[in-house]
Amino acid sequence: MITPDFLRTMAYYNAEMNRRAYAAAARLTDAERRQDRGAFWSSVHGTLNHLLWGDRNWMARFAGWDKPALVLKQSAGLYGIFEELRGARVRMDMAMEDWAAKIDQSWIDQDLVWFSGATQKELRAPRGMLMAHLHNHQTHHRGQVHQMLYEAGQDVGDTDLFIILSERAA
Repeated sequence: MITPDFLRTMAYYNAEMNRRAYAAAARLTDAERRQDRGAFWSSVHGTLNHLLWGDRNWMARFAGWDKPALVLKQSAGLYGIFEELRGARVRMDMAMEDWAAKIDQSWIDQDLVWFSGATQKELRAPRGMLMAHLHNHQTHHRGQVHQMLYEAGQDVGDTDLFIILSERAA
C-alpha cells in the first residue's frame, strides 16, 4: 500500500540519489556528459534532462506545478547548460520533498484524471499507483545514468534504498 510515509521516503531517496548522480556527472567534462552512450535518451546529460522533465510533468498533474514547455520527444534538451540543469534539479527535489511532507492518505487514495500526451487520450488511475510510477521512472532512468557514469569511470556510490536510509539515520 502506498502511504504518505512511503512517499516521503521515496522523495528523500530520489533527492539523495540525484545528489550522488549529479556529483559524479560534474566530474565529467561537458563533452563526456553529452557523449552518446547508447541509452534511450542518448547521454548522461540527456537522461538527466528527461528525468527532470518527467518529474515536472507528473508534478504538474499532481499538484498544479508548471508543466514543461517541451514535449516528451524534446525532453532530453530541457537544459543546455549542466549547471543550470543541476540547479533546477536541486530546486525540484527540495520542492518535491516539501510537497511530499504535506500529502495525506485521503489524497493518495483518490484517482487522478489527466490527458496523456503519450496516449493522446484522457486517462484515470489511482494516485498511489501513479506516485509509485513516478518513483519507478526515476529509478529506471537513474539506473541508466549510473551505468553510463560507471562506464565513464565515475562512482556514484551505494544506490540501495536500505543503505541510503541507514546513512540518513546515522
